[in-house]
Amino acid sequence: MVRKIENPVLRAGALLFFACRRAWLTLRYGRRLQLGPGIVFKGRLVLGPGVRVSIGESCRIGKRVLITGRGQVTVGNDTLLNGCWIGCEQKVDIGSFCLISDCDIVDTDFHNLPPRLRHEPAVARAVAPVHIGDNVWVGARSIVLKGVTIGDHSVVGAGAVVREDVAPRVVVAGNPAAVVKQFGDDE
Repeated sequence: MVRKIENPVLRAGALLFFACRRAWLTLRYGRRLQLGPGIVFKGRLVLGPGVRVSIGESCRIGKRVLITGRGQVTVGNDTLLNGCWIGCEQKVDIGSFCLISDCDIVDTDFHNLPPRLRHEPAVARAVAPVHIGDNVWVGARSIVLKGVTIGDHSVVGAGAVVREDVAPRVVVAGNPAAVVKQFGDDE
């Protein structure tokens, strides 16, 4: 949750700052960037050429967030993007109320695996969409690879490499990521 500023002058100054940052980003990236109301910018948002991004209302941008590729990135409401890199050739969906730390999320291998094809443009099977559910926490230095779906209310531990789907309400850690805890209904 964003800390509320009690002093009305400071609050007005902060709102003006965020409105200016929003206006500048809208001018810089044009139709490729859609920003919901109430976004708080404590860091920089940088888009590579070609990528299209839609960020929901009341999101927070911390540190430097870099989004590259030619695909579509969609971020739900009230989500924190904090120093992450998103490489998107097709589609990356991030739900609402998520905490996305300084991690890497990619929907592509960026290259072909067979030695004779490595220097050729990536083939279709090297790309698969990524879906991150609602209220997911992706820890620092973790990597979410192509084709992965992370279920609602799950946690990806720091440094984990996620290459397969993650069920809802679990904690995964390690390389490759494995379930280390399940949340009960009361948690």
